[in-house]
Amino acid sequence: MRIDKFLKLSRIIKRRSVASDACDSGRIFINEKQAKPSKDVKVGDVVTVSFGDREITFRILSIDERQTKQSATEMYEIISNTTEEK
Repeated sequence: MRIDKFLKLSRIIKRRSVASDACDSGRIFINEKQAKPSKDVKVGDVVTVSFGDREITFRILSIDERQTKQSATEMYEIISNTTEEK
């Protein structure tokens, strides 16, 4: 599954186009390598997403294209969730 699609289905980012833009601007990393929107992810990959002053790192647990809103959080496990203080 593509990273932009995974981010949308897991509801980490609300829209696929926003996820694609985040990849293009260098805010998405898969296994510590910058990701393009078409990069395929697999179970066990570690993804880091930067949102302004926040950064979330998670491990992919499942890649199922049929997710409900309630089960979307079961697709990943949060490793760290940090906020930079100014």
